[in-house]
Amino acid sequence: MAEHYGTAIIPARVKAPKDKPTVEGTVGDVSTYILAAIRNQRFFTLRELNNEIKERLYQFNHKEFQKKEGSRAIGFSEERAYLLPLPNNAFEISTWKAATVQYNYHVSVDKQFYSVPYEYIKHRVEVRVTSRVIEIFFEGSRICSHIRLTGRPGQYSTTESHMPPKHQQYLRWDGDKFRDWAEKIGPQTVNVVNGILTRYKVEQQAYRSCMGLLKLADKYSRQRLEDACEVVWNYTTEPGYKAVAAILKAGQDKLLDNDNNETSDASSQYGFTRGAGYYGKER
Repeated sequence: MAEHYGTAIIPARVKAPKDKPTVEGTVGDVSTYILAAIRNQRFFTLRELNNEIKERLYQFNHKEFQKKEGSRAIGFSEERAYLLPLPNNAFEISTWKAATVQYNYHVSVDKQFYSVPYEYIKHRVEVRVTSRVIEIFFEGSRICSHIRLTGRPGQYSTTESHMPPKHQQYLRWDGDKFRDWAEKIGPQTVNVVNGILTRYKVEQQAYRSCMGLLKLADKYSRQRLEDACEVVWNYTTEPGYKAVAAILKAGQDKLLDNDNNETSDASSQYGFTRGAGYYGKER
């Protein structure tokens, strides 16, 4: 508080009231002139009491000194020009806590969670807590701040710039964007993406799987991803990223091309009938 107001605090010695006689004397004078004077008066509202105290305080400050010229009001008017201006914001009482940045780049304060730049994961930080703001310091330097969360516990205050790059990309996507991207690959990929998105009660929980699925087109190819999405329905009614990735890794999607070629040859003579070679394959 002293630093905030640019003031030096020099405490008196223990049990040595004469180190600050002016202060001690003024406390006694105020008690006598104001509190003792109105002790028998009855006030019906706090405003009435404050108005009476304000009036008597004005009289007290403008009362002439007994042993020297002037008054407290005159003394203040002379010293006012030398006083420092008050800060724009009033000092706010705060408490300090130590915390460790968790793997999800958040710290826990009073059962609420606040993000920290991900570079500080596993580092020990200091948290300054006020009634409205949470400030986080590392080795004496402030690295971030948040508006303090109130209400139900378990809420998160997350700043996008605090997230690792891979996490940031999820914020720029939604279900429709994933579907649009899947349509550029093929209808089977769209079906799998829709299956992933509808599997979760909260759609955002599916974004990581959708992102991973569509990135498989870069590693393999769009056609192989489309074939793998078609094959996956033969194995499960709830296809996901891991199932499609396993099919691509094992090359099972390539068997679909062979099947289609054999089916095409057979269908030219017998309609949509699989050739004998299809049933001779090991499954």
